[in-house]
Amino acid sequence: MERRLLLGITGGIAAYKCPYLIRLFKQNNIEVKVAATSHAMEFVTRVTLEALSGQPLYMDMFGPRGDSYEHIELAKWADVMVVAPTTANCAAKFANGIADDLLSALFLTFKKPVLLAPAMNTAMYIDAATTRNLRILRERGVKVIEPDSGPLACGDAGLGRMAEPEQIFERVMLMFADRDALSGKKAIVTASATRERIDPVRFISNRSTGKMGYAIAETLAMCGADVTLVTGPSSLVSPADVNLVRVESAQDMYDAVMARSESSDIIIKAAAVADFTPATISESKIKKTGDGLTLELKRTKDILASLSETKREGQLLIGFAAESDDHFSNAVGKLVKKKLDLIVMNDIRATDAGFGTDTNRVMFVMPGDKGSPPEGWQSKETADADVFVRATPLLSKYAVADELVKIIIGMI
Repeated sequence: MERRLLLGITGGIAAYKCPYLIRLFKQNNIEVKVAATSHAMEFVTRVTLEALSGQPLYMDMFGPRGDSYEHIELAKWADVMVVAPTTANCAAKFANGIADDLLSALFLTFKKPVLLAPAMNTAMYIDAATTRNLRILRERGVKVIEPDSGPLACGDAGLGRMAEPEQIFERVMLMFADRDALSGKKAIVTASATRERIDPVRFISNRSTGKMGYAIAETLAMCGADVTLVTGPSSLVSPADVNLVRVESAQDMYDAVMARSESSDIIIKAAAVADFTPATISESKIKKTGDGLTLELKRTKDILASLSETKREGQLLIGFAAESDDHFSNAVGKLVKKKLDLIVMNDIRATDAGFGTDTNRVMFVMPGDKGSPPEGWQSKETADADVFVRATPLLSKYAVADELVKIIIGMI
């Protein structure tokens, strides 16, 4: 199948990575046309872009070719649009419908999958205006590959470094090759923390933000799955094309998941669900009296254990193991005890990954009773079971989601 990509390049220093990105696409038989802003040409040359893409460079609404409808024709031609880097200025234009140059007019015209790769100084990226603009774009179904943390062109270090070309390429390959890979499949993803009420103003919770679960839900939907995201309290924007179910407590999440589990083909429990909840909830705010307060806690229902008991033939059940000690053995024990098809283990003590960050470093673990390990996996013998494992380096949570969904596609 012919694959056509429109690459938009804006005026950020990360534009220098675009020639390599074009080569990645071309090496994988993707036809590329490039539309650039005038500021982008401060960082990369016309000759380079045209030589690597094998196509003329598109820059002007009224160019020398005399075609005043280039933005419409290019939008019809491409299957996917990628804007890398996406500057704060261009994100603002895209979010507010400004079409004062060819690239912004193309964005407004393009009605197929779009991926933005933001790149800017940390202060600009976390500014309220940029945050709002990216939120608006996500709500409209635009995909955003989060920037990495690291050294920036200005000499600072922090969030805002454009995702590496390989990461952008991998995300685009999912958008191309696997957009129908999970068509007809129903998936449940749980995300975020739960809140266990103590009184009307206090609750027991944890540091999970839901970013990992939301990324997984969005990636599954991108591959054609019918996704229900059951989420605890979170400030994140609901991914496009996902059915959102908001819950608060562990019991709420249990009820929401179990009510939908029988009809689901894929269930991924990425939420950090409370293991304990207050035995009684005070209807009034507890006052500061005496020297302390003793809370009696009771166990919550184990969602994964219940799912494993009701699991039907052909259903995929995937869990997460957020561990502080004995990471691998605890993950394998959970995999075996709860009869999971796959478990994703991460270290909650890591300061650069996991809860509250945009990155994760995980190990995928699956039962090793199916012959030889898949390519890139290793066999390991443990006291509980023989397993296949594959560890990732530090990745964005969207990159981890991409890796997980590729594994799922191979298992379906």
